[in-house]
Amino acid sequence: MFSCFPQSALADAEMQLRGYLAAVQDAELADVQAAIQRFIRGEAKVDSAQFCPSSAQLSIEVRERRLMRELIAKRASLPSSPPRSGGEVVRRGRDGAGERRRQ
Repeated sequence: MFSCFPQSALADAEMQLRGYLAAVQDAELADVQAAIQRFIRGEAKVDSAQFCPSSAQLSIEVRERRLMRELIAKRASLPSSPPRSGGEVVRRGRDGAGERRRQ
């Protein structure tokens, strides 16, 4: 992120890096990468997209990415509902009249 956002002249890059590492130490790498990509693309919620996000902003975005990943995984693991059998189906003939059949 340092190469994509300008640093303040007063910013201590090493301290900022330590803050980032502390903010994401328990996070999955995929979530951290997704969060950073969202900052770089300007998709993350920030007060100013002109400077590097704070460690707190990074942590919030990483948690949101984790939540989205877990929701997507949960949705993918749900069984799709099979078509119902035993219902009635109306079939229309050429004259437009309907004929009910059991399946």
